[in-house]
Amino acid sequence: MKKKCYGKPIPGMALDELRGSLIVLEGGDGVGRTTQLNLLKDWLERLGYPTVEVGLKRSELVGKELMEVMKGNMLCPITLSLFYITDFADQLENSLIPALRAGFVVIADRYIFTLMARHIARGVSKKWLTDITNFALVPDQIFYLKAKSQTLAERTFRKSGTLNFWESGMDIERSGDMFHCFNRYQRALTREFDEMARTYNFITVNADRDVFAIHGEIVNHVKQILKRPSIPAADLVERTSQPQQVHSRKKSGKGNSYKKSTPRRSK
Repeated sequence: MKKKCYGKPIPGMALDELRGSLIVLEGGDGVGRTTQLNLLKDWLERLGYPTVEVGLKRSELVGKELMEVMKGNMLCPITLSLFYITDFADQLENSLIPALRAGFVVIADRYIFTLMARHIARGVSKKWLTDITNFALVPDQIFYLKAKSQTLAERTFRKSGTLNFWESGMDIERSGDMFHCFNRYQRALTREFDEMARTYNFITVNADRDVFAIHGEIVNHVKQILKRPSIPAADLVERTSQPQQVHSRKKSGKGNSYKKSTPRRSK
């Protein structure tokens, strides 16, 4: 599929040179995106498809700084949205586009849709957010993992033992009951995701189910956009006979393991 952007591409982006595929996983906090990303990545690599992972707060330009300023819990919605959009734009130019040009399958753990949903819920203009992010590439597939807010809270507690200030919308709720704020904020995000699902053609996946049932549904869709595997058939048989593992990833400000072959612009 020929690549295109939602609006005007960033300078120097040659869309006809992008040979890879872009797959996006979206959904609320605690919905299981990381688990599904790792399962999908393992499945693709065992079939011989080189992959690259991108996500929020991983830009070399502002990723660390964004995580640092969020510790203060004092950013206004506009400033926070501009930080996130800068983070996304830097990764688009320096990680995502070079990987697609090289023929990689890029898997995004969140995309512009999370940025929009989060900040619309905080009162930022939907039109302004749509206009300022329209340089983004249109993904080949967008999976929206949808689960009840109660499920999200339970999974978040199991994973980290606590709720996050920002993921609970405490900066806009100003209530002492974080559990109540989390559920209310996640329901607000779900409303925005549901609306965007219709606008941007999300593939909605029921994430209240078993992990491998979700994975199977995602894989069945991904098969439809994949080109031929890039490894010989003999290697394919050997790799696909190996057991699959689910890896956990610690959050950090580091970028992914893909390295660009051309010099990076000066900061």
